Amino acid sequence: MTILLIEDEPLVGKQLLKLMRQLEPDATLAGPLTSVQDVVDYLTNNRPDLVIADIQLADGVSFDAFGTVGLNVPVIFTTAYDEYAIRAFKLNSIDYLLKPIDPDELRAALAKYHRWQPTGTDFAEQFQMFLAQFTGRSATPAYKRRFTAHYLRQIISVSQEQIACFCRDELIFLHTTDGQKLITDYRTLDELDELLDPARFFRANRQYIIALESVAGYEPHYSGKLIVHLKKPNDSLDITISKEKAGAFRQWFEG
Repeated sequence: MTILLIEDEPLVGKQLLKLMRQLEPDATLAGPLTSVQDVVDYLTNNRPDLVIADIQLADGVSFDAFGTVGLNVPVIFTTAYDEYAIRAFKLNSIDYLLKPIDPDELRAALAKYHRWQPTGTDFAEQFQMFLAQFTGRSATPAYKRRFTAHYLRQIISVSQEQIACFCRDELIFLHTTDGQKLITDYRTLDELDELLDPARFFRANRQYIIALESVAGYEPHYSGKLIVHLKKPNDSLDITISKEKAGAFRQWFEG
C-alpha cells in the first residue's frame, strides 16, 4: 500500500511521517509534499492507495491539485477549517482530523480506511461532487486560522484569536495575547502574509505582523511615522509604521 502525505508545515510533516511509520509500518510513504505543484506532479505519474492531505499549502489549496488530476482515491483530511467545510469533509472523505493531529484519531481514521471497500467509480463520482461543492463555496479566500508553535517540548496549536503578533528575530516568533513568545517553523513573514486574513492582521514592517484585536492604539510621530502600542502584556514591543504605510494602517485600524 502506498500512502501520499501532503503537509506544508515542516515540523508537522515530520511528526506525521514518524507517526505513519509507527501506524502503517508495511506501507510505502510518499512525501510529505508541500505545494500544489508538487502534488500535481506526483499524482500525474503515480496513483497512491490513500492520501492524507492538509488543505492550505504554500501555493494554494490541495483541492486545486485534486481537481487538476481528477483524483479518485480516498482521502483523510487534516484541517483547521470552518465548521461548514468540516461537514463537507465528513460526507465526502474517509475522515477529517483537526490539527494538532491526535494519534488515536489518526489510528481510527486508518482503521476506517482499511474497513472501507469502495468501488473506484463510486469514489471518483463522490469526490468530484465534493470538489464542485468546495469550489462553489470558496469564492472568498480561506485563510489559515490556527498555527503550530513550539512550547517546551510540545508542538501546540494557536488559534488566530490568541495571536498578538508575529515577529522576525532570526527565527519567526509568535507572541500570544497572554504574553508567551513561541518559536514557529515559518521561514519568512512573507510566507505568513499569504496565510493570514488581512482584515485581522497587518504587516507593520519587516519585523512585525500585528493582530487588530491586540492593538491598543497608536501615536503619530513628527516624521510621519506611527508608533503602535499593543495591549498588555505585549505593550513593551517596539512597533513602528513607516510614513508610506501610515495611511493603509489607519484605514485598517479604523475599519
